[in-house]
Amino acid sequence: MSISQFTSREDFARARSKGRMQQLLSTLQWKNNELLSFYEVTKLIKPKLETYRGLMAIPLEKVIGSEGRYHDFTLAFFPRKEMLRSRWQSIDEAHLHQVILPPISVYKLGDSYFVRDGNHRVSVAKAQGVEFIDAEVVELDSEIPLEPGMTRMQLVKRVVSYERQRFLDEYQLDRFMDMDLVKFSSPGMYPEIVNHIQVHKYFINQDRKDEIPFDDAARSWYMHVFLPIVMQIREDRLLRTFPGKTYGDLYLWIVRHWDFLKQGVEQDVTIEKASKDFKIRFGKGWFKRWREWMAQRFSRS
Repeated sequence: MSISQFTSREDFARARSKGRMQQLLSTLQWKNNELLSFYEVTKLIKPKLETYRGLMAIPLEKVIGSEGRYHDFTLAFFPRKEMLRSRWQSIDEAHLHQVILPPISVYKLGDSYFVRDGNHRVSVAKAQGVEFIDAEVVELDSEIPLEPGMTRMQLVKRVVSYERQRFLDEYQLDRFMDMDLVKFSSPGMYPEIVNHIQVHKYFINQDRKDEIPFDDAARSWYMHVFLPIVMQIREDRLLRTFPGKTYGDLYLWIVRHWDFLKQGVEQDVTIEKASKDFKIRFGKGWFKRWREWMAQRFSRS
């Protein structure tokens, strides 16, 4: 065994050890230690434009995810699996012999990068303390900032916050709605609420000659649809049964469940029955509630 082979074997062992330690610490702190998945991220932030930026040196600290190998490396790009050894060590040996390797290929979102091709090269470079790496860059537009070390849970929270602000800026419904009640924890729910208001507006307009303004329809929906269901949620103590969820979350879930029940044999279903049936079918026991509370309590905001 040559000196470079011995050194690369030791380098991989150290990287694996650091990866296991990072995994252990993340488990103790109830955190996800995986890289961000490019497809999950783009599904959340929905970029619209793609621009080829060419070859450039990018900072390795800004590489936060991968297109296809996000399960193979930790957030710090340490290898998580023994099966990565052969490829990892061959690249490490090339690095030790100062062999110039081809540039990696990445997607750029904001100031962050996701590896398309070259995950092992990124892992070795980070383990060796390299600060920059040559990359062929394709940039996607994003209005939601991403950061090194960001987890999927953090990204979801940021997307929800972005959607909430757009909702408030566009419709300004906080003038007559309690936005502490009209609050959601999952992406896509604020646009869904707009659809609920539009449907409510449609049914009101069926009995009118002139079209009701959106604000009036929203106020009517809030008073006559949303708040009565919130009162039912309080009566059934559903927030306790579904820890970490909001009145808005439960409103949408119960309405969906209500529609599902009405499509069954018993079509004349009340919202009270839908709420209680939802709690019975999907409510969580004390242990699951405690576990989810702990995960939320110790997750990074």
